[in-house]
Amino acid sequence: MPSAQESPEGGEEDILHYEEIEDDAVSPMDLSELLKEGTKESHDRAENTQFVKDFLKGRIKKELFKLATVALYFTYSALEEEMDHNKDNPLFAPLYFPVELHRREALAKDLKYFYGEDWKEKIQCSEATQQYVDRIHHVGQHEPELLVAHAYTRYMGDLSGGQVLKKVAQRALKLPSTEEGIQFYVFDNISNAQQFKQLYRARMNALDLDKNTKERIVEEANKAFRFNMQVFDELDKVGRSLGEEAQDGGVPVHDGKGDIRKCPYYADKLGTASPSCPFHAAVGLARQPLVQLVLAACMAVAAGAAAWYIL
Repeated sequence: MPSAQESPEGGEEDILHYEEIEDDAVSPMDLSELLKEGTKESHDRAENTQFVKDFLKGRIKKELFKLATVALYFTYSALEEEMDHNKDNPLFAPLYFPVELHRREALAKDLKYFYGEDWKEKIQCSEATQQYVDRIHHVGQHEPELLVAHAYTRYMGDLSGGQVLKKVAQRALKLPSTEEGIQFYVFDNISNAQQFKQLYRARMNALDLDKNTKERIVEEANKAFRFNMQVFDELDKVGRSLGEEAQDGGVPVHDGKGDIRKCPYYADKLGTASPSCPFHAAVGLARQPLVQLVLAACMAVAAGAAAWYIL
């Protein structure tokens, strides 16, 4: 169990430190083990989505990272709203750690850093993210015991692989060493992530759940992974529509593929440049293979004429 210790500043909030919890007594029928084994395939598929693979290699455009942060903000807003509503439900209450885990405020700081003071007016929920959000609200209101699955999938991942993504993003996007833009990955009130995860798993295993409910939670966790993968795939499609680099104003140079105005993440209010800007249209047109061939032919004719004239 956690033991509280007063913060160095002497404030009222306590920073929790967690004693080592032995895993020797873990049973194959414990919920933590059922989730670990039952979601292994989904976990592997999620890690092998193109978006995640590119991210891990440091191939992440700043505009795409911003949109991923938007998706996380809507997801965690829904999750934490339903967790707050069910904080006294005995089927979820032992896993309620708002001080240690909640990410909504951290994500708000990141969005303020990327979009400015009026960030709320510049973001919108994408189609895939909205489906995820709708499912979380349905679970919280009608099957609150299944919130365990969504909390497990998100928070345990944030405390594990999320810490790798934090370092990759900071380096690839040249973000400040003061951690602006990546507050989502910073858990100030968890002194030891490994010990906290052990505590969390022990709390899950202590929930009074029958076999059928445990199976439903594992099934819901797999659904949560699928929702995450749908968001990843959506981001990957958006990424392919973005140019190699973004303009200073935050709107990327369009590469001529598709219609950027139809992107589910995009609204005209994002950035100051217009997707229909003549310069952007000219750049996109110039990148088309047929146009490049015609331009090359014209340049060859012009060069020949100039050579003839000089002679």
